[in-house]
Amino acid sequence: MLPESATLPQQPAKPTDRTAARARAVRNRTLLVQGCRLLVLAAVLGLWEWFARTGVIDPFNFSMPSRIGDQIWTWTTHGTAQGSLGAQVWATLYEALYGWLIGVTAGVLLGIALGRVRFLADVFGPYVKVLNAMPRIVLAPIFLIWFGLGPASKIASAVVLVFFPVFFNAFQGAREVDRNLVANARILGASNRQVTFQVVIPSATAWIFTSLHVSFGFSLIGAIVGEYIGATQGIGLLVANSQGTLNSAGVYAAMVILAVVALAAEGLLTLVEKRLFRWKPVQPGAER
Repeated sequence: MLPESATLPQQPAKPTDRTAARARAVRNRTLLVQGCRLLVLAAVLGLWEWFARTGVIDPFNFSMPSRIGDQIWTWTTHGTAQGSLGAQVWATLYEALYGWLIGVTAGVLLGIALGRVRFLADVFGPYVKVLNAMPRIVLAPIFLIWFGLGPASKIASAVVLVFFPVFFNAFQGAREVDRNLVANARILGASNRQVTFQVVIPSATAWIFTSLHVSFGFSLIGAIVGEYIGATQGIGLLVANSQGTLNSAGVYAAMVILAVVALAAEGLLTLVEKRLFRWKPVQPGAER
C-alpha cells in the first residue's frame, strides 16, 4: 500500500496526442486569423458605407459599397457596353496569362543562363540593368502603336513587367547554389548540362517560385494598363469607360473584380508551391 501523500508518476504524453494537440492548435489559429480578417473587412466596408451615407465623404467621388455591389450585379446580369462581364474578365485574364507565361519562361531561361555562365553575365549584365531602370509602363503606348488594339499589345506590356523580377530571382538562385553540391556532382562525373538540370535548377526553384507570386500581379497590371490606354474589351476598358462617364462605382467595381482574379491566381500558385515543396520542413510559427 502506498501512503496517501504519495502520487503515481504521470505518464508522458504519447506522440499521437502531441500531434493531435498541435494540429488542433494550428486549426484554431487558422480559424482565428480568418475570423479577424472577416471582421476587418466588415469594419472597413461598414465604415465606408456609413461615412458615405452621412456625408462625411463625398459619395460621388468615393462611392459606397452598396453602389459598387449594385454595379457588379448589373454587369453580371445585364452585361457591359462591350459585352458580358465574363468576356471582359476572360480577355484580361487571357492577356495576363500569356504575358506571364512568356515573361516567366524568358526570365527563367536567361536568368539561369547568365547565372551559370559568367561570360554571358559580363556581356549582357549592363544592358539588363539599363532596361530594368526604364519605366516600363510607358512602353504600353509604343506597344499599342506596334501591335494595335488587340491582345498582342497587352501581352507585350505584361511580358516586360513580368520578365525582370523573374530574371533577377532566377539569376540570384543560380548564383546562390551550394558550391559543395556542384563540386560533388562534378566528382561523380556529372557534365555541365547535368549539373544545370539536376543541381542548379532544383536549387533555384524556391527563388523562382518567390518571384512568381509577385510577377502574376505585374502581368495583370500590364494587361490593365494596356487596356486602359486602348482596347476593345477587358477590365481596363471598363475602368476607362467608367472614368469617362464619372461613374466612380464602376471604377471601384472593376477594381474589386480584378482583386478577386488576383487572389484566385495567388491561391492557385500557393497550392502548387505547397505540393511541389512538401519536402521542405515547416518553419516554427509558419503554419497557415
